[in-house]
Amino acid sequence: MSANELKTNRKRPWAGINLKQYGMMIALIGIFAIFSIATKGKLFFPDNFNNLVMQNSYVVILACGMVLCVLTGNVDLSVGSVTAFVGAVVGSLMVRQQLPVWLCIVAGLAIGILVGCFQGFFIAYIRIPAFIVTLADMLIFRGLTMVVLNGQTVGPLDNSYRQIAAGYLPTWFITTPTLQFSLFGTTFQTGGLHIDIISLLAGLVATAAIIVIEMGDRRRKKKYNFKLAPVAQSVVKVIVISGIANVFTYKLARSSGLPVVLLILVVIIAVYSYVTQNTVAGRHIYAYGGNAKAAQLSGVKTQQVMFWVYVSMGIMCSVAGIVLSSRNGSATPKAGDGFELDAMASCYIGGASTTGGIGTVIGAVVGAMIMGVLNMGMSLLGWSVDWQKVVKGAVLLGAVSFDLISKRKSTK
Repeated sequence: MSANELKTNRKRPWAGINLKQYGMMIALIGIFAIFSIATKGKLFFPDNFNNLVMQNSYVVILACGMVLCVLTGNVDLSVGSVTAFVGAVVGSLMVRQQLPVWLCIVAGLAIGILVGCFQGFFIAYIRIPAFIVTLADMLIFRGLTMVVLNGQTVGPLDNSYRQIAAGYLPTWFITTPTLQFSLFGTTFQTGGLHIDIISLLAGLVATAAIIVIEMGDRRRKKKYNFKLAPVAQSVVKVIVISGIANVFTYKLARSSGLPVVLLILVVIIAVYSYVTQNTVAGRHIYAYGGNAKAAQLSGVKTQQVMFWVYVSMGIMCSVAGIVLSSRNGSATPKAGDGFELDAMASCYIGGASTTGGIGTVIGAVVGAMIMGVLNMGMSLLGWSVDWQKVVKGAVLLGAVSFDLISKRKSTK
């Protein structure tokens, strides 16, 4: 950075801010605020925060796997069918064969890995386009789901299994003291809140993690002489993200505590974020999506990259299938219907490029949350499912249009 640029940044700490980088986060906050006002505060009820996690957990899980496919310039159309198939097998083994819960879960994960290997082989080594392979598998595994279940719902599933998506981590609830005070002749009462201390502590831990991650990111960029964002920008970023995390955990503390599935989501998001941002494998995926031929000439084993991307997607499908069947308490033939569209929409709304090479796991998660808030807000307002689809389609079209238009402007 030149002396003139440094001087400019000191005078204008917001110079050079990339609004597109934070655009979806701002959009999420804005959409949440709009629906909170439209529903007269109902969306801000603690139980709705809890429902937001549980009802959208499978979308977040699938989006984390899908974003790797999108980074390579491809998609996976079979995720909904594979999710349903895994749930069907797990449910059948548990109810009809009376196998232990842990063995059913292992079988479900194994199926996901095998499906990923199956798809990865045809895509990476036989070189059949991913669109064709996953379209075929969408039909194959939807049919196999019907075969395994005989067209019937299988349930109820074991109570211990249902705790995966419907259970909560240990809680420590306290009741805050009730206080009364008078102001201008009017008596007000506050306190008497039933709050989970564990959830509040989780918010503080999240804040500490966000600070450490941001400081580590700045230190790493400085080490390699990358351009650093102004300190004020980083401070505001940490404050906003930490604020969102603490409001979220506070609302969960006012509800039933931390859902077990939230812990699963945090682990998956952390692992995928680390792999994509801090490992050689992650850089290879971005390189492949940016220019596959150039990546191959520079030594990237492109076939292996594509193979493991779809193995990863298979694993996420198995996890989503386990979570979905756990939440429903049964395995149904129609499970997972349309999940592939939700997962892809989450990635594109979250800033991923349709041509590959651009996108982040966090962006996909934010996109999934936007979809979840839209669904919940419109449901609270009493909108029909038909109009909900219209709105979600318009949001997806707008996000992709914004991405393409901004690209064209940057190339001029």
